[in-house]
Amino acid sequence: MIPYGRHHIDQQDIDQVIEVLKGDWLTCGPIIETFENELAQQVGAKHAIACSNGTTALHLAMLALNIGINDIVLVPAITFLASANAARYVGADVVFVDVDPQTGLMTLDTLKTAIATNKDKNLKAVVNVHLAGQCEDLEEIYKISRQHGLFIIEDAAHALGTTYTDERGKNHLIGANSFSDLTTFSFHPVKTIAMGEGGALTTQDSQIAARLKLLRSHGMVREASQWQGGETGPWYYEMQELGYNYRLSDINCALGVSQLKKLESFVAKRSGMVDQYDRAFALSSTMTPLTKLTASRTAWHLYIVLMDFAKIGLSRAEVMKQLKDKGIGTQVHYIPLYHQPYYKNLYGMITLPGAEAYYTSCLSLPLYASLTQKQQDAVIKAILNYA
Repeated sequence: MIPYGRHHIDQQDIDQVIEVLKGDWLTCGPIIETFENELAQQVGAKHAIACSNGTTALHLAMLALNIGINDIVLVPAITFLASANAARYVGADVVFVDVDPQTGLMTLDTLKTAIATNKDKNLKAVVNVHLAGQCEDLEEIYKISRQHGLFIIEDAAHALGTTYTDERGKNHLIGANSFSDLTTFSFHPVKTIAMGEGGALTTQDSQIAARLKLLRSHGMVREASQWQGGETGPWYYEMQELGYNYRLSDINCALGVSQLKKLESFVAKRSGMVDQYDRAFALSSTMTPLTKLTASRTAWHLYIVLMDFAKIGLSRAEVMKQLKDKGIGTQVHYIPLYHQPYYKNLYGMITLPGAEAYYTSCLSLPLYASLTQKQQDAVIKAILNYA
């Protein structure tokens, strides 16, 4: 079976994890800081804070920015559940923003529309999701968000290794927070680098970084210079606010350190495969690759093709089943969030035309570093049967 996504682990990765397993620390050890430092350097951030997964990264971002009850967070309608759920975890409400049907991304215009439609509400933040690894016009989204006093959280679960080029031709790594307050990452096995499970946040703000580290570990303070109470002792620690157990283990971080060394090669392999898919489907009358944005030098996490299933004469489910029967795995990224029963019950019926058009046609094809040429050729041949 050729899955739609898969981790790539080599002997170097295995050796790095074994070294930790043989050592003194399985959690709360020194390789966590090593991973954080190397990730920060990789993306051009002052601070990187590792945590248990991409969802907890988003939750921590909401907490660190003091988003809570009576606040509104703007979230693209096409994204994974966590992008919106993190706002609900802190008691905030969500406004869903429409997307470009050719990219699945929130745009400057759809964000402007959502802000204008909800201008009388207590808008607090924007979650800017980089679907499939591609980013929209970060600079203009930043400007409009700041005009309305909004925080910006980049959800870069798909976008480790992506670079944005601004209006002056300057390059900005995703994670450097050139046009945001915080960036969150995920290292789930199908992402560009894998850690089993894992997440991280990056920021240039030292105060935010310190609060994130506090919140990920029960709000505990062990440094005597920062204690508020009168008690002291080598055993003593203080819980100064309600935090969470969102730590990441040394085992995960050992794998992450090793995988980061291969990020450039992973990105290059995925990019070559995306180019090959694009060329193969360029002349099809029933399918279109996602529109590629010139300002985004994209580290592709997903390869999504937009298919006219009505013209093909088959439903998406039928196409997926036929491909599965041929040993080819596919997936849908994503169902519009407002389709979910939880959000229907909370906000009622919502319809956003861009999100509906995108969702009706999207299908994710296999894309991962260890996908062989023979396997990709087999996928292309199978998909072209629907051309």
